[in-house]
Amino acid sequence: MAQVARALWPVRHAVVWRLGGRPQSALPAQSRAGFAGAAGGPGPAATTRKGNPRLLGAAALALGGVLGLYHTARWHLRAQDLRAERSSAQLSLSSRLQLTLYQYKTCPFCSKVRAFLDFHALPYKVVEVNPVRKAEIKFSSYRKVPILLAQEGESLQQLNDSSVIISALKTYLVSGQPLEDIITYYPPMKAMNDQGKEVTEFCNKYWLMLDEKEAQRMYGGKEARTEEMKWRQWADDWLVHLISPNVYRTPAEALASFDYIVREGKFGAVEGAVAKYMGAAAMYLISKRLKSRHHLQDDVREDLYEAANKWVTAVGKDRPFMGGQQPNLADLAVYGVLRVMEGLEAFDDLMRHTRIQPWYLRVEKAIAEVP
Repeated sequence: MAQVARALWPVRHAVVWRLGGRPQSALPAQSRAGFAGAAGGPGPAATTRKGNPRLLGAAALALGGVLGLYHTARWHLRAQDLRAERSSAQLSLSSRLQLTLYQYKTCPFCSKVRAFLDFHALPYKVVEVNPVRKAEIKFSSYRKVPILLAQEGESLQQLNDSSVIISALKTYLVSGQPLEDIITYYPPMKAMNDQGKEVTEFCNKYWLMLDEKEAQRMYGGKEARTEEMKWRQWADDWLVHLISPNVYRTPAEALASFDYIVREGKFGAVEGAVAKYMGAAAMYLISKRLKSRHHLQDDVREDLYEAANKWVTAVGKDRPFMGGQQPNLADLAVYGVLRVMEGLEAFDDLMRHTRIQPWYLRVEKAIAEVP
């Protein structure tokens, strides 16, 4: 049961992402004959008698109003065209891919992937994996989740590791490069973790493989790109490790967490009953080891609160998201990790005792409003 629990809560899992369209910077020319006629055609100003200040002033005011209306309408038309172009381009790319996400619903790494896919309006099929038998992913030598299969024409690609998946798919969306080429930028490599266990790591996992123009269009500057990468890594290396110690903090919380895991996961009747009680007991004990391993405070809630407030401070007061007016990959990563605690005592405490709730609700709304 401990193995099942580790699979469902913060352990490094594989993820696969895919992206659907390349934003275009060029704006098509608009027909503005109506506005031009109103702004430049004959009117009261043209027939006003010379030397009448009142009539001249009124004509100037009217002309100024027409020009203001013209520029406002022109701006709206250009904005609409840009959105339409981007939506059309993304739809074109996304229509090339058929995505299947193999997941545990309560896994924070899987949640990161879903947040990304949902925010980018990318359709995907979900396969819930049985954490005991894992029969659904018997095709894969990589035995962690999430796994994303992306069918692009005759090419079938498997993407592993949540951050690699996000980076690869975002690169695909922005650049339009073939996905099979993009995946080669993130080669796997064997490494030893802190416990002396061999693990698979991926090179360049927080990098988007863009040329200078694409990077400039997306980020505007190197500082924004560096900031996004830094906080995406922070979500993986620190924030995610605060989940298990907090959701299994007490026996009652551990039981509530496993009730949630069994309810949302894919278990048989007997498996579910065993997982709920034996798993809760096992993970309550394991959470104490995790607390020591990651050098957490006696009250692990304090580490969770500090992390949330640190994130809010990094976002700042002058922008709704770290990405500015829209969530960036760091926003989606932090949101995805925290979202798996919804409905549990740890989540309610987090919302009450930190400053993160306004930001969290903004991201939730931004995802919900995606057409």
